[in-house]
Amino acid sequence: MFDLRYHVASLAAVFVALLIGILVGVAMSGKVDDAEKQALKSDVRRLNAEVEAAGEGRANFTREQASIRAFVKNAYPSLIAGRLPEKRIGVIFAGTADAGVRQDIERTIADAGAGTPTRMRALNVPIDVDAVGGKLNGDLRQYRDAGLDELGRALANEFVEGGDTPAWSALTSVFVEEKSGSFRRPLDGVVVVRTADPQKGETNLFLSGLYSALADADVPTIAVETSGDETSAVRAWSEAGLSTVDDVDAPAGRLALALLLSGSPGGSYGVKKSAGDGIVPPIEPLPAQVGG
Repeated sequence: MFDLRYHVASLAAVFVALLIGILVGVAMSGKVDDAEKQALKSDVRRLNAEVEAAGEGRANFTREQASIRAFVKNAYPSLIAGRLPEKRIGVIFAGTADAGVRQDIERTIADAGAGTPTRMRALNVPIDVDAVGGKLNGDLRQYRDAGLDELGRALANEFVEGGDTPAWSALTSVFVEEKSGSFRRPLDGVVVVRTADPQKGETNLFLSGLYSALADADVPTIAVETSGDETSAVRAWSEAGLSTVDDVDAPAGRLALALLLSGSPGGSYGVKKSAGDGIVPPIEPLPAQVGG
């Protein structure tokens, strides 16, 4: 997580080095009196103390994070149980449906009481623009001119609402790599994963439209990745307005995902520097637990 104390420590260390350099320089020049030298020495001592304090604060902050993660790990079963009773959750992979991440998501929603995902679609990324264009006929022809970002928005809306899904029906054969579940019922929440590399050009436009429309939907949409992902998508997701969890492979990340899907305040959660809102959202007691 971003913390100002890290930067205070770094800046203070720089100033200490500068002042030491100045002190050495003026001492060698012989052009300052003892009072000025003492003042410079005092400044160096003060800044050194601030560096040490900032370092201690960073150590305390790290210990606090470790304590929170340990608490969540031990209390995970009771904290997550009943968070998503019978909720219908859909999953979209931008890229191959990674088995490990898929298992983490499925475990999360099962532990929270939602059963298995209502539907899952893994998209072939980058998309074959020519193949997609060849399927845009009839009412879908409008997206040839409107752009792939608008097509992404249309697919996002159909994915959430279910029922009649003309865009998915037309395009599944050309850009869906793997699928499960039907579009028969609307969703109560969506989980997004990016397993493909960052995209450019038309595919980037398409994904931007998809992410933005999911962020605008009336149901929570949470984008997730694992703590070990080397190429993070958090920045792109946050710019599109999505809430994020960057450690879905850990108990704290799975709890954060369940809380966000249940309607907790959105934000960026996890253990990486991009997790500006903490490890997990506020943990509110379930209605049945109040006064228990």
